[in-house]
Amino acid sequence: MLRLVLVGNYRMVTDALASRLATAPDILVVHSCTTSEPRLTQLVRWLRPDVALIHVKPLGFAVAEVVQRLREAWPATRVVMFSAGDDVGQAVDAARAGADAWISRTQGADELQTIVRGVCAGSSWYPPVILGEVLRQLREDIRKAAEVQDPLDVLSPRERDVLASMVEGKHGQQIAKELLISPDTVRTHTRSIFSKLDVHTRLQAVRIARAAGLRPPERPGLADRESAAFSVIPTGRGRR
Repeated sequence: MLRLVLVGNYRMVTDALASRLATAPDILVVHSCTTSEPRLTQLVRWLRPDVALIHVKPLGFAVAEVVQRLREAWPATRVVMFSAGDDVGQAVDAARAGADAWISRTQGADELQTIVRGVCAGSSWYPPVILGEVLRQLREDIRKAAEVQDPLDVLSPRERDVLASMVEGKHGQQIAKELLISPDTVRTHTRSIFSKLDVHTRLQAVRIARAAGLRPPERPGLADRESAAFSVIPTGRGRR
């Protein structure tokens, strides 16, 4: 039985899709919600669905971010995007973020079920009308990445600071406090780091950082601190 979560902007649409998919003997809709659901990440982590079916239109430019959030919550979840149109830019963003399939409004319910089963079996599916452009842009990403000698060159200075803190084993609250930024900003930088380095976990990002030679800033050891302390203590010479 394939466990599926439905995410959309209109409850009526998600309920209708849930009813249609429920007719399949091998698909179980474990939850349906709107894109405004504040606990979406927690729900996915708790429900551990095989597939997340997401309505693209209401997400706008947040497509990649939502896909990344779902991947972080439960990496084994396959992500299928359902679009009301054929926006190539959104399709490319989704592919970059790791979406397994992109379904347009031209697909019927039976084909949707087939695609859901396919992604669970390890396949991917993008409409032929946009697939060529998606592949061209992904190849361009690879070409640009090959030209970059240091994989960390794609990061901004602040993102490098956040990643260096990760290398030290620090977590969100501590990083925010030391860099004088908010925890939300740390999360935003973290998502951007994952996207730019094409990773899904902190451990993967830290491995790349260490391989690229990124090290936490040197801090004085105990002996250095003691030496520095004694250097400013008066020796008492000249006293009676």
